[in-house]
Amino acid sequence: MAATKLLKFVERDQAYPAKRTAAERAHDFQEIARPYIEAKAEEQAGRCSQCGVPFCQVHCPLGNNIPDWLKLTAEGRLEEAYEIAAATNAMPEICGRICPQDRLCEGNCVIEKDFGSVTIGAVEKFITDNAWEQGWVKPIRPLVDRSGQSIAIIGAGPAGLTAAELLRVKGYDVHVYDRHDRAGGLLTYGIPGFKLEKPVVQRRIDRLIDGGVQFHLSFAVGRDASLADLRARHDAVLIATGVYKARQVDVPGADGPTTLEAMDYLIASNRAGFGDDVPDAQRFDAAGKNVVVIGGGDTAMDCVRTAVRQGAASVKCLYRRDRANMPGSVREVAHAEEEGVEFVWLAAPAEITGTGVVAQAMRLGQPGADGRRSPEPDADTRFTARADLVIKALGFDAEDLPALFGAADLAVTRWGTVRVDHRTMMTGLDGVFAAGDIVRGASLVVWAVRDGRDVAAQMHQYLRAHAGAAAQGASKAAA
Repeated sequence: MAATKLLKFVERDQAYPAKRTAAERAHDFQEIARPYIEAKAEEQAGRCSQCGVPFCQVHCPLGNNIPDWLKLTAEGRLEEAYEIAAATNAMPEICGRICPQDRLCEGNCVIEKDFGSVTIGAVEKFITDNAWEQGWVKPIRPLVDRSGQSIAIIGAGPAGLTAAELLRVKGYDVHVYDRHDRAGGLLTYGIPGFKLEKPVVQRRIDRLIDGGVQFHLSFAVGRDASLADLRARHDAVLIATGVYKARQVDVPGADGPTTLEAMDYLIASNRAGFGDDVPDAQRFDAAGKNVVVIGGGDTAMDCVRTAVRQGAASVKCLYRRDRANMPGSVREVAHAEEEGVEFVWLAAPAEITGTGVVAQAMRLGQPGADGRRSPEPDADTRFTARADLVIKALGFDAEDLPALFGAADLAVTRWGTVRVDHRTMMTGLDGVFAAGDIVRGASLVVWAVRDGRDVAAQMHQYLRAHAGAAAQGASKAAA
């Protein structure tokens, strides 16, 4: 009987792909980790304990069948491993790169505490990148022809792209509308290349185009067409715009000439990476400047690490809680520290001047309604962090879509997110669905992919029902 290639966690140490040195990677926007070679991917996959209750899968928003594709990888059956990974995830290589695995699958790996978790994300990235190289990623081919019914998807981010793929496979005529000049949404313009190189995103978009999905770029709903116009043109509409309205810090000087919104800064950096002309480029360039980023989430980490690569003189991150309560990925914080970013914990801005940020020292008080200890001022202790450029990375809220889309009857919650029936994912407008961050609020890409998958299934049911009703009506009319 052949020896098992699994359960090797006792004899094999955890080994993530080697990272380029901080000194090397701080001067470019290439991904920081070198890819696994096949033997290393098989070796690390073989550390899986194949536990009876796979908590990695339980804590994956997509419910990915992680133990099975780890087993197949360990056995060298890479094409089968890819097929299992792709069965539940329209973007496995993207999630492998940018998911916070330390908070999801890997953070809940049964062997994590005593032996170090299986390197799930790195293996997922490897098997899918390998699948692209080997030609195993098949073109999109509709199963049947339902081109008599068309769908409008507003937003070319992860939720919209996932739904577009699944609905095109079902045979529908799919049109994606996006206000940017490139598809991808956050994947293209919001996430820096050192976390997600842009050709990785573009090959997914090209596959959709080759499969018959039609993209209408630089198309702003509300400017180029109202929501009502799209409803008249299409049999169903999906709103998957994400949330891009920057949260503000209410202190003097917050709108001064030296301050930028995080997304504006990241979009400008990504545009420069594409070779685009960036208006007022000097304002968005951290080269030679002392930079202070306010915030503690993954967007803040993207900003501080971008500033390093632009050649900032110094980069500080101000966060009002401590390290243990920081919402950003632990790994991202570690990467930033390696690259020279200074974290100033328990500090909140009190004023932004032309030369710096006056910060108020904070302490953690009693837990709030969310269970997290609430920050509160620590007496009158203040200090000044020198800054030529201040980037506000405090999170995102929903834009006023009813006003933006010219759709006063589109219901929203008190947070501005689109209100849906959580069973059908349809809004109060017949045939208009919504998914992703515009429903759940600012969240992870993997949740957007999950929502795109779920809403595609609901839209398919809706369209089948309407096609059946239309056919029955035509039959009666003919009789």
